[in-house]
Amino acid sequence: MSITKRGSTFHLRRRVPRRYREVEPRETVWISLHTDSETVAKSKAGRAWDQMIEAWEARLAGDTDDAEARYAAAQELARVRGFRYLDAGRVAREPLDKIVERVEAVSAPAGEPDKAEVAALMGTVPEPQITVQKALDLYWTLAREKTFGKSEDQLRRWKNPRFKAVKNFVAVVGDKAIDNITRDDMLDFRQHWLERIEGGEVTANSANKDLIHLGDVLKTVNTMKRLGLNLPLGELSFKEGETRTRPPFSTGWIRDKLLAPGALDGLNPDARGLVLGMVNTGYRPSEGAALTAETIRLDCDVPHISIQPEGRQLKSQYARRVIPLTGVSLEAFKAFPEGFPRYRDSATLSATVNKFMRANGLLETPAHSMYSLRHSFEDRMLEAGIDDRIRRDVFGHRLDRERYGAGASLAHVRDLLAGLAL
Repeated sequence: MSITKRGSTFHLRRRVPRRYREVEPRETVWISLHTDSETVAKSKAGRAWDQMIEAWEARLAGDTDDAEARYAAAQELARVRGFRYLDAGRVAREPLDKIVERVEAVSAPAGEPDKAEVAALMGTVPEPQITVQKALDLYWTLAREKTFGKSEDQLRRWKNPRFKAVKNFVAVVGDKAIDNITRDDMLDFRQHWLERIEGGEVTANSANKDLIHLGDVLKTVNTMKRLGLNLPLGELSFKEGETRTRPPFSTGWIRDKLLAPGALDGLNPDARGLVLGMVNTGYRPSEGAALTAETIRLDCDVPHISIQPEGRQLKSQYARRVIPLTGVSLEAFKAFPEGFPRYRDSATLSATVNKFMRANGLLETPAHSMYSLRHSFEDRMLEAGIDDRIRRDVFGHRLDRERYGAGASLAHVRDLLAGLAL
């Protein structure tokens, strides 16, 4: 590094590193340090060289066919030169003295203004358009607060419908820039779903979910990127029929079929344990699968399980709860005191159990599934006259009024559930 006085001003003189020869034609650069004091010049030299390196790096990044990379490089180059990147229209509306500052900041080796700096400081690098597919890429970062606390499987199940919605839209309409999406585009997409509904391929509910997930992606990007677009997303949903709910297993069916000796022997041990554990607790399958040695508490006066956001996100704030263990469920957890590692990070539990039950005649009707055990447990509590507050606390449901007090004791709930346990 050489600091030399040229006229009345000190300059930094250095050879251009080989890395930057593509974007800097000079072999040696002279950088004005804007001072006639050698002491000040020495203190400014390091920063001046760093800024030159930053500028060359920005030019390298902009020497590409990638529109986004070029735009990002122009923004960075403008920053290095001490300005905020503005598009040409906004630069033209700046006061004259501000425009002159930008012009004078452009370096001009050999009397030729640097084209990359002209583009960066005068705002002639066009901002890349955000296509629908690009919007999805941006969405994962912009909506990251929605992923906090989700397990790997929960994250997969959250992402997949959005991947699917964008894929379906692109297949029908194309990967358009989101600011070019028209009402006709959305109506064409709706028509695509209408034809599938009429053909019996999908339900109105499935179509509506696709529309909701696509809208979520587009609206989030529009809001968080401050695009100010008027997206044509209104009045697209289909009228849904009566919501179908899973029927409960009858108590007799559970006792005589599911709990018959050897009935579940064909299931792998973890799946069998989870089914038995569900009979007298009514937990959601994913809640049972997530239990660990820390949340299965057998060595206490009232053996119980604790549903907590341990490595996963709970369905709601009300889902955090404790459930006493009774009957076959207590025996199941005695056999699996550390939980069910096979399904802790897997989403295959319900599919495995439902396939086994279907193949072995253990579904009371074709509409039944493993989840029907949860509905059955709630019905049994209702028939036993258990208080609504206790039922909701056990099930992790919202109470339709303010909660007062701590609720029933664990021992009291255990005594109530013991009377209906199988």
